[in-house]
Amino acid sequence: MPLRPLVAFVAVFSACLASLSGATAKPNIIYILADDLGFAELGCNGADKYKTPNIDALAKNGVRFTHFYTAPLCGPSRSLILTGRYAFRTGAVTQDACKTLVRTGDKAEQMIPTVLKQAGYATALIGKWGQLSPSGSPAEWGFEHDFHFKASGMYWNSTRVKTMTEDGKVRGDPDSYVIDGKTIPVKDSEYIPDLMHKDAVAWLEAHKGGPFFLYYSMSHVHGEILPTPDSAPAPAGETASTRLARHYTDNISYMDKLVGKLMAELDRLKLRDNTLIVFMGDNGTAKAHAPVATIGAKRLDGEKGSMKEGGGLVPFFATWPGVTPAGKVNANVADASDLLPTFAEVAGAPLPTGRVIDGRSLVSQFKGDTQSPRTWAYCQLSNNYYVREAGWKLDQSGTLYDMKEAPFKEVAVATDTKDEAAIAARQRLAAALTGLNPSAGFKDEVGDGSGRSGNKEEKKKKKKAAAAK
Repeated sequence: MPLRPLVAFVAVFSACLASLSGATAKPNIIYILADDLGFAELGCNGADKYKTPNIDALAKNGVRFTHFYTAPLCGPSRSLILTGRYAFRTGAVTQDACKTLVRTGDKAEQMIPTVLKQAGYATALIGKWGQLSPSGSPAEWGFEHDFHFKASGMYWNSTRVKTMTEDGKVRGDPDSYVIDGKTIPVKDSEYIPDLMHKDAVAWLEAHKGGPFFLYYSMSHVHGEILPTPDSAPAPAGETASTRLARHYTDNISYMDKLVGKLMAELDRLKLRDNTLIVFMGDNGTAKAHAPVATIGAKRLDGEKGSMKEGGGLVPFFATWPGVTPAGKVNANVADASDLLPTFAEVAGAPLPTGRVIDGRSLVSQFKGDTQSPRTWAYCQLSNNYYVREAGWKLDQSGTLYDMKEAPFKEVAVATDTKDEAAIAARQRLAAALTGLNPSAGFKDEVGDGSGRSGNKEEKKKKKKAAAAK
């Protein structure tokens, strides 16, 4: 064969191979978890007050869920997300209990990165690890790379924070972060969310050959709410409450900006077309901001830490070019246990054996299917729990709620109701709770019922005694 036709043939053949390789390559997965971002704080969900154009554009290209639930506090929520198992099975019923997740022996929990590594995925955590830290470092749970810090809401170091708070006090531990076991001080000029973004981009660049799983656990918008690099100086006479509201809006805007910047980097690296992106909030809006987080001038019933709708209902959507139909809204109920089996199916990885995996894969629904493998979602915090289906909710006390006006109102149904729909709903949901049997699992034996860090009254006493000494 003459040289020129041979060269042309080789070029065409190589292009075909490259195309085939790209078509069969395992998809990358980026999971973005916003901190304390409630359902009513995204424009795509109808938020009155907040503008999130970058996130909205991302959601518009995928499938957005309107009934997605998780535990109402960050520690139990993250344990549920990463293990795919309900709290009464893992023990992560409170913030403190998350510190004791079993990681060795035959009862060891397994998290998403360990599952995905079996399918050849590189894994990274960038951001909040907080409540899970005492249970082991990210590396011990399967993350090959990690950038993490203590506590929540980390933005500036203590030198900068002192100048930004009303009382000049510093809360939390923002003076350092950890990259792959090495502790690094935060400089006065550094904004931790920007450092996280920079690390994420560097890691993506190093692993652009894929496949990879990036768990991007953002600082925004957990308190303490402080100015962002984009915040304007405080005008003369501005009150503390007005400044807090302004800075909270600034933080949501900065979070949205960072998501947009990450998408731009994916485009630059030519990774977007083969990457599944899932965005979620880890629990409802914090109490201080819940009253103004409205949709159609109505606030959600409940907030972070609450077992009402505003506590566990969170923003959730997935976008996957060529797979998710654009602009699809999914009203099926789902919960955070579904993430592990979803990512396992995407990766072609086997599920952990020898344990109950509560989640059900969402892949078919990401592809536009209107059918769901589940008819109810489960939510738990401390010893309180409920099962939630499209129009009804049943809690641990046996109280049935009519949810047709949710998320703005939930109405308790009288036990002696003659409403046939309510009676049938009670029977269905009671059967679901009987099947789960959460009362036979781990319980909150030492807490005050709030699900927060142990017994708050007992801690106050100890703190007062320590101060007296």
